[in-house]
Amino acid sequence: MNDNEVRKGLAGVIADYTSISKVNPETNSLLYRGYPVQQLAEQLSFEDVALLLWTGQLPTPQEREEFLQLEREHRDLDENVRSAIDLLSTDCHPMDVGRTAVSVIGTNHPLAADSSPEAELIKAKELFAAFPAVVAYDQRRRRGLDAVPPRSDLDYSQNFLWMTFGEEAAPEVVDAFRVSMVLYAEHSFNASTFTARVVTSTLSDLHSAVTAAIGALKGPLHGGANEAVMHTFEEIGIEDEPAAEAAARARAWLEQALAERRKIMGFGHRVYKNGDSRVPSMKRALDAMVAHYGRQEIMGLYDGLQDAMEEVKGIKPNLDYPAGPTYHLMGFDTEMFTPLFIASRITGWTAHIMEQRSANSLIRPLSIYRGPDERSLPPVAAAA
Repeated sequence: MNDNEVRKGLAGVIADYTSISKVNPETNSLLYRGYPVQQLAEQLSFEDVALLLWTGQLPTPQEREEFLQLEREHRDLDENVRSAIDLLSTDCHPMDVGRTAVSVIGTNHPLAADSSPEAELIKAKELFAAFPAVVAYDQRRRRGLDAVPPRSDLDYSQNFLWMTFGEEAAPEVVDAFRVSMVLYAEHSFNASTFTARVVTSTLSDLHSAVTAAIGALKGPLHGGANEAVMHTFEEIGIEDEPAAEAAARARAWLEQALAERRKIMGFGHRVYKNGDSRVPSMKRALDAMVAHYGRQEIMGLYDGLQDAMEEVKGIKPNLDYPAGPTYHLMGFDTEMFTPLFIASRITGWTAHIMEQRSANSLIRPLSIYRGPDERSLPPVAAAA
């Protein structure tokens, strides 16, 4: 790469060091602080994974207990955050609600101007605790339902589902949700994480950086892809039918979509060359939800579209592909899928914000100018 070479989208450009995550090309595994994410998703709570991302180490029993207590104490929304959400139209995208809520939470925080490592970790933990209430409240208000208060006797995933649906979820549903949160938590210098680091590099505050990251995540080429996957399923048509018939309809739909040169969301990834390493774990969670709810037609659509894409285009699914139908089966509205991504990725974003601040350098790339050469305005005519 020479000094005058432009890498569109910064493809292949190494911007900084990180100790938070990487994709190991030898095993095609995404590693959080060195641990394969599939192992974390199988064995650890989301709370433990959050602490791992923030501190670099698995928590001790005392560290875990202290965090669990703090998380339970900050699950509810301040009234002014709830009031700000109520001012927003139920026709706006839920990502707009999430972005606004984080901004308001930041304005209220007593440590808003304190960027010490200790203060940043407190703010990260409290935002982690509060954001599920944003998602749950927004879905319920859009359905004309009252808010459900949090419960301190439930863990993070149990309470998230409780506040959203007003009933205790079955253990297999809770576990599938936990797996999705672990898998979405972190993914190196993706677009939203890099956005958060750029904002942090200006010495702006943590909540501003997270707010900006949410704006980046909203795009369908990034976080919006899980939502787009479900829209694809809805366009194909979700019907009560055997899996084989659903698969056949999915294949026919794909052939037509490719003939029209349409982009199929939920497939391919810039980082993975041999398939997204997170997909098998999420697919097992989807399998469990299909079995729990008895919805074989969802699996028919999933398999039909996936198999046809690999045969015709040679492209494998990414995490968004199994995540979308999993959230659908749980009962989340399609537009809420990307806010669920926020709830998870708050952990990775804030870990990167703290890492950026610890060895900061203003992120300010250059560009190659392609506009007109230097020119002058025409002379001004002399006054009569």
